[in-house]
Amino acid sequence: MHTGKTFVYLGEKVLQGSSFGNKRSYAIHRAASSFPVGTSSSSARDTTYPHTLRTPLSAGNPQRSGHKSWTPQVGYSATSSAVSAHAPSVIVAVVEGRGLARGEIGMASIDLKSPQIMLSQFADNTTYAKVITKLQVLSPLEIIMSNTACVMGNSTKLFTLITENFKNVNFTTVQRKYFNETKGLEYIEQLCIAEFSSVLMEVQSRYYCLAAAAALLKYVEFIQNSVYAPKSLKIYFQGSEQTAMIDSSSAQNLELLVNNQDYRSNHTLFGVLNYTKTAGGSRRLRSNILEPLVDVETISMRLDCVQELLQDEELFFGLQSVISRFLDTEQLLSVLVQIPKQDTVNAAESKITNLIYLKHTLELVEPLKVTLKNCSTPLLRAYYGSLEDHRFGLILDKIKTVINDDARYMKGCLNMRTQKCYAVRSNISEFLDIARRTYTEIVDDIAGMIAQLAEKYSLPLRTSFSSSRGFFIQMTTDCAALSSDQLPSEFIKISKVKNSYSFTSADLIKMNERCQESLREIYHMTYMIVCKLLSEIYEHIHCLYKLSDTVSMLDMLLSFAHACTLSDYVRPEFTDTLAIKQGWHPILEKISAEKPVANNTYITEGSNVLIITGPNMSGKSTYLKQIALCQIMAQIGSYVPAEYASFRIAAQIFTRISTDDDIETNSSTFMKEMKEIAYILHNANDKSLILIDELGRGTNTEEGIGISYAVCEHLLSIKAFTLFTTHFLELCHLDALYLNVENMHFEVQHVKNTSRNKDAILYTYKLSRGLTEEKNYGLKAAEASSLPSSIVLDARDITTQITRQILQNQRSSPEMDRQRAVYHLATRLVQAARNSQLEPDRLRTYLSNLKKKYAGDFPRAVGLPERTEE
Repeated sequence: MHTGKTFVYLGEKVLQGSSFGNKRSYAIHRAASSFPVGTSSSSARDTTYPHTLRTPLSAGNPQRSGHKSWTPQVGYSATSSAVSAHAPSVIVAVVEGRGLARGEIGMASIDLKSPQIMLSQFADNTTYAKVITKLQVLSPLEIIMSNTACVMGNSTKLFTLITENFKNVNFTTVQRKYFNETKGLEYIEQLCIAEFSSVLMEVQSRYYCLAAAAALLKYVEFIQNSVYAPKSLKIYFQGSEQTAMIDSSSAQNLELLVNNQDYRSNHTLFGVLNYTKTAGGSRRLRSNILEPLVDVETISMRLDCVQELLQDEELFFGLQSVISRFLDTEQLLSVLVQIPKQDTVNAAESKITNLIYLKHTLELVEPLKVTLKNCSTPLLRAYYGSLEDHRFGLILDKIKTVINDDARYMKGCLNMRTQKCYAVRSNISEFLDIARRTYTEIVDDIAGMIAQLAEKYSLPLRTSFSSSRGFFIQMTTDCAALSSDQLPSEFIKISKVKNSYSFTSADLIKMNERCQESLREIYHMTYMIVCKLLSEIYEHIHCLYKLSDTVSMLDMLLSFAHACTLSDYVRPEFTDTLAIKQGWHPILEKISAEKPVANNTYITEGSNVLIITGPNMSGKSTYLKQIALCQIMAQIGSYVPAEYASFRIAAQIFTRISTDDDIETNSSTFMKEMKEIAYILHNANDKSLILIDELGRGTNTEEGIGISYAVCEHLLSIKAFTLFTTHFLELCHLDALYLNVENMHFEVQHVKNTSRNKDAILYTYKLSRGLTEEKNYGLKAAEASSLPSSIVLDARDITTQITRQILQNQRSSPEMDRQRAVYHLATRLVQAARNSQLEPDRLRTYLSNLKKKYAGDFPRAVGLPERTEE
């Protein structure tokens, strides 16, 4: 709601037109701001002004003028839930080139839990698939764009797509002038730490990501009311070529992070692999699942680490023990490198707390080094080398000259309050020592007073503490023996939970106030000492970036190894073939009491399209998801659920699985199918893995068959690995025209149902070659339901007549069989020549068996006249 009150952002000062005391008034008045903020709403789909404004970072924003400042919480348990670790905390700035540069995208993002800025610049097509996918991976809290992208009534396509796809994200437009590449380069030169200064070479001619960085940093400085210390940020450039692309729809279909039936369930790929002990490790696992690696060398290094962890039990448990004691190092570093513009009590308390956390973290470096000392794999050796940095010891020594040796991270607010009070050593500040003695006397007086009250009234009173109430009185007693109105009148603010009473007294409230006043003095004096100490160690603190990276990566690799110990996973290989022997679905294994049925998969460049048929509920959709999940697991460096597995690196993974209507975009089932398949056809290439489940069911049969047939023919023309499940048996005849098509089907068995005197279908979930021999399995499913038998009989008669008229039985000729056998033999020989690592004798045996296997396919062509060479 716009009230007419304004403020203008000029440099570092805010000139107020009227009340501007806190964030709430800021949210109301920001409408007329001439600083970056133009419009902000949770969904900017409607570009008609005025917008309903919402506070960016509304859940935990900095307050002004004495209100509580926003401070990321570092001190939660090391085993905090993945939900809190993945709560949105990323702000992203996006800008698109204009004129001839349209389609050139610049992005800059910063995680408020981690002092790292990621820059990206890439060319995208008119679907903006890369932009949407990258934003989906970042899971932003807020997106910033130029106000020229949403000129009234004439929004750009990129603006419209982003606001449609991110309806629940705060969206803010800022003036175009803040997207300034020169200012962006200045920011990077000023803020980037020396270890990552090579980023300047990468980005100095990438004007759009520099422009995005300028707007982002100015905006974050504005909303955080703090600036980043010079040379304190890790800034790096990430193009779109280093990781595989998984669009948000595919991530949802495959249940990578969220279970489609119950969002609280951990029956997801993330849930299967997440045995991380730290928030940083959990975040790294999440981002890796959404963006798997495409570099075989890096993946192999990770697999080597997992293998060593599985083979060396002492290393596995030793590392797990040390890693589990780490706090969120990234978030700790983020708080340490921010310099508040105002010194408040909360800012002081936060800095003291985080210095204790820093000491706790640095004390774990040596145990981590000892654990990694005898590792043999290159990656683990590299991480051991990064811990050899002398700055860890240097910072710790400086901290210990000021901070008590026994000051450490502790659970419980009173315990942590005590640690903060007595963090600084005695005799450093005489006034601080006096203030602490005063505080101790007050606490002792409170305990003495409560003991006197207990004696006076003969009640079992004890002293309790909470961060909101301070010290209060608690009493556990039999509720039947005492009611609240029988308590002495000097006890006030009485509350009861089960058989426990909580209350206070007027004297105790006064003593709490004295206690808080004393604490404020202690925190202020401690803050002065801590700030002086931090100014001395700032130049060395950047070694924590190495530590953060090491801890999160080790945590993720330990998680992979842990998952392997709970199931019989195997190390994958990387070739030009997708070959899985007895692979099974990793999530289904976690859900079901019995191990899922395992199946083989074999896809090569010469047979790159599988048409999969089978009755409803025979396992087709599950099988498709299984292949994609195994592919992702392999590309993030995890072992996979199979007896043997070989993969071709997939640059993109596309799925077309869901068949629900989409009310929000007014799309019917069929229109949704067409949009999804169009997206795949526009973006797929030779390195894609494509999974299509039941295309064309949203329209009539003839059109459905026609569209499916045409889509298959298009996918046959590229070398993408494609798995296509269908009920249209007409598609199975593609193998008569194209040699790179394979027909597969899921077997079922017919058993006699004695109770109903009818045949029943037993699902085996086994995949076999050829097309399904089951006919009219939809009718059988209808018969098994409560549909009246007369309806089922009529349907069967009509189906028989239609089938006789339409479906022609197409059979391959002997010549076609001969060509197919030769083609398949040739592709096997090429594959063996490219990838075989067999010894000569074993290779000879393999080739001999291959000859026998395909010799059986030739007799059908014996009667043909011999070919003569011309």
